[in-house]
Amino acid sequence: MSKSKVQTRPGGASTQSHGRRRLSRHRDETATAATEAAAKPASGLARPGNTPSFRQRAAVVTTACAVLIGVGAAGHASEPKTPEAVSEPAAAESTAAPRLNFEKTRISAQPAPAKASVAPQSAEAPAAKPAAPVAKPAPVAKPAVAVAVNDPAGAQAYAASQLGSHGWAADQMQCLNTLWTKESEWSTTATNASSGAYGVVQSLPAEKMASAGADYRTNYRTQINWGMGYIGERYGSPCEALNFHLANNWY
Repeated sequence: MSKSKVQTRPGGASTQSHGRRRLSRHRDETATAATEAAAKPASGLARPGNTPSFRQRAAVVTTACAVLIGVGAAGHASEPKTPEAVSEPAAAESTAAPRLNFEKTRISAQPAPAKASVAPQSAEAPAAKPAAPVAKPAPVAKPAVAVAVNDPAGAQAYAASQLGSHGWAADQMQCLNTLWTKESEWSTTATNASSGAYGVVQSLPAEKMASAGADYRTNYRTQINWGMGYIGERYGSPCEALNFHLANNWY
């Protein structure tokens, strides 16, 4: 058998080759577009007609987060170590100290408060019972200081009235008057400067007259009573006492 050759159209061959070139060109353009899309960074704003898919956006977000975390870690690693921060209570105390001092200064600078006036108690309050008066002891009366009475006339009159009680006559008064005038001039407080004899009768010592009374220094009657007793006992009468005195200058 003889092989029959199929003749192709000149135009058909060109058509197939053109179709192949168009197919190849389409594939090349698609691959080129995919390569450019992968090479270009994804942007937040997509061009109309070229909207990225969900996977592309997730990949972009993940990549951005990784980049931020890496930058933060690198910055933290590069920072020099600083001393530990002061705890919040200590910092609060350090900041509060000057503030407290300032408050104290303000308080000390303020003027002292004025004294509040105290209102009197109301009349309804029960009145306090008055304390019972303490009985004061009666004052002890001081003994009155006796004052000597110098009365020569009174002393002479008293002596004249006492002559009879000793058994003497009235004429004995003249001798008694002369005797005691020479001794003391009838003075209650007469004192002999040399001997210390005292009183109207010039008793020596003066304490002898205490037997007639305690007031022998101030009372002429006590002195006269003691003197008449002394004369009667020693001389018997005033005239005998005067005679002795004139001879001896004492009795």
